[in-house]
Amino acid sequence: MLPFRSTSHDRSTAIHRLGQVLGLACAALVLWLGLGGQPVALAGLTDDNYDGNIFALYAGNGSLVPPKVSLEQSLKYGKVSLVVFYVDDSSDCKKFASVISQLQAPYGRVANFIPIMADSIPVKETYEPNEPGYYFQNAVPQTLVFDAEGELLFNEVGTVAYEAIDDAMREAFDLLPRTESEELRRRPLNEVNTELVPQS
Repeated sequence: MLPFRSTSHDRSTAIHRLGQVLGLACAALVLWLGLGGQPVALAGLTDDNYDGNIFALYAGNGSLVPPKVSLEQSLKYGKVSLVVFYVDDSSDCKKFASVISQLQAPYGRVANFIPIMADSIPVKETYEPNEPGYYFQNAVPQTLVFDAEGELLFNEVGTVAYEAIDDAMREAFDLLPRTESEELRRRPLNEVNTELVPQS
């Protein structure tokens, strides 16, 4: 057996290969860091690109997704429900997410907020009235408000004003209209007050 002898050609080939490996590693690191450590934004509020959960990103309220209950559960237990159909890659839905988040402040403890990703609705021939597909109109955003008896009080497609949804929620909870009270107050049960006094 002959002893192994390194030639200058073998050494230059090894150095060349090592240089290639190090070059590829550096290129991968630069790409991984986002081209020089700067984050690359590929989506924003005004475009139709996906960049994550719109409620967490644009409404500051990631707690809305996933919803705590389904539409079926909410209707079964007789609770006021606000349903919104959305997709994460729609500029209209991104802008509308903050309206839904604002509504959660006054109504979040007494109503069920049910954001439903439109893409998650199963495709079927027919739907039952307790299924989201029964109400979905193939457009987003779409907002529904159900009262405690399960009656549909509000059904609008598009970016709806806070006040329009608030009016439907006030109706569902039998609250005074905004024209009579900015703050949320119940309607009086009996507007006639009597005082018992002894007869003389």
